[in-house]
Amino acid sequence: MSIYLKHMGGYKHNQLKGRSYDEIQKLFDKEMKRVNYFVAMNSEVQEINGKKDESSSKKTEIAQDCSAKRAGDKLESDKFKKQKTDENEKVEVDNEAELKKHMVTVKDDDIAIDAIPLATKPPVIGIDREDLQTLWKLVKTKHGDTRPEDEHERVLWGDLKVMFEPDIKSDVWRNLQGYKVIVWKLFDSCGVHFVRFRNAHIFMLVEKRYPLTPITIANMLYKKLQADY
Repeated sequence: MSIYLKHMGGYKHNQLKGRSYDEIQKLFDKEMKRVNYFVAMNSEVQEINGKKDESSSKKTEIAQDCSAKRAGDKLESDKFKKQKTDENEKVEVDNEAELKKHMVTVKDDDIAIDAIPLATKPPVIGIDREDLQTLWKLVKTKHGDTRPEDEHERVLWGDLKVMFEPDIKSDVWRNLQGYKVIVWKLFDSCGVHFVRFRNAHIFMLVEKRYPLTPITIANMLYKKLQADY
C-alpha cells in the first residue's frame, strides 16, 4: 500500500514514515476511491434519449472534487518539501558559522609536521589505573587463559595478559631481540609504558619488572622515553 501511495498518490517517504497500518489503509482507500471515480475534466457527458445521465453527472462532480483535492495535496507536499529544504540549508549555514569560530588560518610556512604513520600510531589510552585493573578482571573472568577467537578480543586479552602476567617463556619476550623499537612512550594517567616495535607492541606497568633483552632496552633508550601522554 505504501508503494502504491508513493507512485499513484504522490506521497513522499517522510510523509508515510511512522504512520500506523490503519492510517496507511485509510490513505490507500482514499486513493483507490479517487481512481475508481476519476473522470477526465474535458470529457463530455453523453445524453441518453435527450436526458443527461444523473449518475455520470455525479461522477463528474466527484472527479472535480478529487482533482481539486489532489491539487491541494500536491501544493501541501511542495510546501512541506520547501520547508524541509529551507531548514536543512539553515542548519548547514549555522554549522558552518560555528565551525569557523574554532578555525584559525595560518600560512604554510608556519606549519611544522611531525606525524607518525597511522600503521605505527599507538592507541590512545584515556583511562586511569583503577579502570585498567577492572578491565583486566573482566577480560580474565570472561576468557581466563583461553585465547579468544574474535580478533579484537584476542588483541585486548593478549595485551592485558602480557602486562599483568608476564611470562618469560612467552613468545612475546623470546622474539623481542629481533624487533626494532619504533617508539617508547609513558601514559601518565594509568602508569603504563607503551613500546611499539616494527612487528609488534607491548604494554608494561611502571612498577613491574619485565624480561626485556639488553638489545631491546638499548633500543628503547636510544629512542628516549616520551612522557607527554
